[in-house]
Amino acid sequence: MPRPLYNRIALFRTEAGLSRKALAAAVDVNPQTIGFLERGDYKPSLELALRLAEVFGVPIEHLFSFRPFPRMAEILAEQGD
Repeated sequence: MPRPLYNRIALFRTEAGLSRKALAAAVDVNPQTIGFLERGDYKPSLELALRLAEVFGVPIEHLFSFRPFPRMAEILAEQGD
């Protein structure tokens, strides 16, 4: 059975102030592909995953994981302790 692939593309895209269209242009895909990726309806190729990580300037594991990412509220709560 295929493993789910979780991502934070929407979070990084929003923080960078990019529209789906702008991000799609930066990584040379259709804007619809960005929507499919963000919803988890499509798994990117390794090349596309690396291009996305490069656009945001982060390691690929900050964008993609086989385990769900913690919610931002949980991360902020841990930092406050």
